[in-house]
This record gives sequence, structure tokens and C-alpha cells, in this order.
Amino acid sequence: MTRPDTGNARLTGVGTAVPDTSYGQRELLDLLAVTDPRVRSVFLNSAIERRGLTLPGPAPDGSPVVESQGELLRKHTEQGLVLGRRAIENCLADAGARLSDVRYLCCVTSTGFLTPGFSALLIKELGIDVSCSRLDVVGMGCNAGLNALNAVAGWARSHRGELALLVCVEVCSAAYVLDGTMRSSVVNSLFGDGAAAVAVTAPGDGREDAGGALAPALLRFSSRIIPDAVDAMRYDWDDGHGKFSFWLDPQVPYLVGAHAPGALERLLRGTGLLASDIDHWVVHSGGKKVVDSVRVNLGLTRHDVRHTTGVLRDHGNLSSGSFLFSYRRLASEGRVRPGDLGVLMTMGPGSTIEMALAQW
Repeated sequence: MTRPDTGNARLTGVGTAVPDTSYGQRELLDLLAVTDPRVRSVFLNSAIERRGLTLPGPAPDGSPVVESQGELLRKHTEQGLVLGRRAIENCLADAGARLSDVRYLCCVTSTGFLTPGFSALLIKELGIDVSCSRLDVVGMGCNAGLNALNAVAGWARSHRGELALLVCVEVCSAAYVLDGTMRSSVVNSLFGDGAAAVAVTAPGDGREDAGGALAPALLRFSSRIIPDAVDAMRYDWDDGHGKFSFWLDPQVPYLVGAHAPGALERLLRGTGLLASDIDHWVVHSGGKKVVDSVRVNLGLTRHDVRHTTGVLRDHGNLSSGSFLFSYRRLASEGRVRPGDLGVLMTMGPGSTIEMALAQW
């Protein structure tokens, strides 16, 4: 495949942020007062070592504090602003850009609902120009980062030379239900808090390139929804607890893995490329079983998904921003060469698989 047209939108910087507080899985079991051996096994066999979370300390009697839905939503907003701001600042530093350069801000979240959304709140918080265009993507789930990146890349192509930012803000600890059930325990063993931002620019008139040779160009996107599995991943209201609750069907890993080859075939159709031609894989850290299923069904090696499993180990599932944490590790590794090809992949409710093809 030839080098991409210089008009493609490119990723010119990336930044991430996690809470100041993090917990090992055994620490969390103690904090949540979990004694059920089945639940403990879920936590301790998750391939996760630590996660950044925003949790209240134990009650005076040592029992876990149960937060109301109102307290959870406030945490989502307050911690989301802290993490979002850090991710943006780190991203702009990586891109060699300033806040005054930002012309478009797209914010993604699925761990809470607020109006006005994070885009308006972050523009005020950071002092971004009030004429900045913006978009909020709410409730799409773990796949939403690539859905939003598609929209951001489109904006960048139609506003050449201007800087767009995609920011994924997920305070997963604002979506926890503590009831000791296996349904809730699977969720509570998996997700972590974090934010990730990526700078996107398409070269303007007189600019040969945007960001240099190692800023990957976004060549194409593909989406595959599995309507028969629309209920396999849900975040909906739980009357019994008086709050929102996330649910994962145990078959999700196998469902996603089985449909991954079809999604990849659609992405590569007409390019003459095969899976073996892809040099770098940036896959959402959905969980150990999900990553293993995707890896086996796509014929990938453990080395191919090293950043995905590393992010899962160090941060857990960060929902929509997970793939950007993996991309940041790849970008920092120093192994990418001009002309290399990469696939970005996210999975989430719908059930949905999103992919993007990139070339450095």
C-alpha cells in the first residue's frame, strides 16, 4: 500500500491521566469487604494488578460506604473535570500546541450524565476560546472513542490546518453498585478511572504534512454492529438500588471475538491488505477474556497486543479511552517506522466493533 495522501487527518499528539489514588485488586477486596470466594476469584484472576479509582474510605465500623446516585454523578463531574484537564494539557504538550490553538473539542463519556456536558465545562475550566466548536458523545460505551474519532477526523479534514481535540473522560467508579452479586462483582473487578486526549489535524494549504512522518494518518474507518446482541452490554436503571447499573453478558468475549474477523475484512476491503500486513495493533483493553478472544480469532500474537494487556494490567478497563492509553504506549515505544500500518479497534454496547486503519 502506498503512502497516504497528505490530506488525511493525523494524530499529532496524545495525553492521558489517571487518579492520584490507585488500588491493587487485593486492596479493593479488603476495602469492599468481599469475602465470597467466587467473587474474590473474579478479582484475582482478571489479569489486572492495579487501577486508579475514586472511592470513599470505609465507614467508622469498617464497612464500605454506599454512595447515592447523586453523589456518584457529582463524582463523575468533579473527577471527570480533573482528569479531562490533565489529559488535555498532556496531549497539547505532546503535540507542541497551546490551548489557544484548539478549534474543536469532542468529549466522550459513558459513566455519567450531565448538562451542560464536559465540552462546555472544560472550555470554561481551561479558558479555551469561546468560539471553539464542540461535540459531546454520551452513553455509547467502550467503543465510543473510535466513533468520536471518526467525527473529529471529518471535522479536521474540512477545517485544514486547525487543531481538533478528542477527549475521553471515564470515571468508572461513578458507575459502581456494591451489592455482592456476581453481576456487579464482575463489573467492579474490571473498570478503572481515566481520561485520554488525542490531537487531530489535517494539513492546510502550503503544509506538506501535519505532525511529521510519525504522526499516523487515519485512512479509513469501519463499524460492525451485532443487533442480536443489543442487550449483551447495558448501563441502565436499577430500581432495587435506585441508581444506574452496568451489566455484562458472560458470552460477550466470545461474541466479540467471533465477529472480529468480519469487522477487519470490512476495514481492509479494497486495499489489498491482509491481517498479516498490519504492523501495529491498538486494541481496547476490554478484559482478559475479550482480549484473548480477539487475539485468537484474528490470529494475533501476544506481542501484537502487548500494549493492550499492559494497560489492562496497570489500569483496568478504562472504557472509551482505553485504546488511546495503548496508542500512547505504542507512540512512546520508538518501534514505529514511516510506512507502518496500524489497526485501532474498540468494542462496546450495541454490540459493536469499531476499527480504523492508520499509516505512519
